[in-house]
Amino acid sequence: MSETGPSAEEQIAAFVAGAAKQPLLDAAFELWRCRYRLDSIEGRPTAEEVRINRTLNPQQMAAKYRYDRDHAHEGPMFGYVKRAHPDADDEAIRRAIITAVKFEAATEAHFKWDGDFWECVVRAVAQAAAEYPDFLETTYRDARNNLAYYMK
Repeated sequence: MSETGPSAEEQIAAFVAGAAKQPLLDAAFELWRCRYRLDSIEGRPTAEEVRINRTLNPQQMAAKYRYDRDHAHEGPMFGYVKRAHPDADDEAIRRAIITAVKFEAATEAHFKWDGDFWECVVRAVAQAAAEYPDFLETTYRDARNNLAYYMK
């Protein structure tokens, strides 16, 4: 660690080490949940990508968002999960990332703000959990916190 704080590699290693303590599927969700911070540490998006993104209309931005989610298992996320679970089969890693992304999308799709905010969050994650029952309870807790943060 330098006087200015941990290096980018040290910061990423900390995220990966935290995820490595969990089963593969839960590690994939944990790292997916942290994707914006990981991207920021690694210098993504680049200044050029930011410039291009600012020119996109809402439909184009939505299409880009969908593409990024649909191909998460082909990008940097694969490397992060592979570092957390180096002995895992590559196809298992890809499936875990795809499932983590779909689970997060399901929590968002089930969210309907029609009453107490937290109860709506809990209900949405419970509905998504019924579709994706193979995560640890701690991951469902994290998913509730994640959803509350993004839906506030």
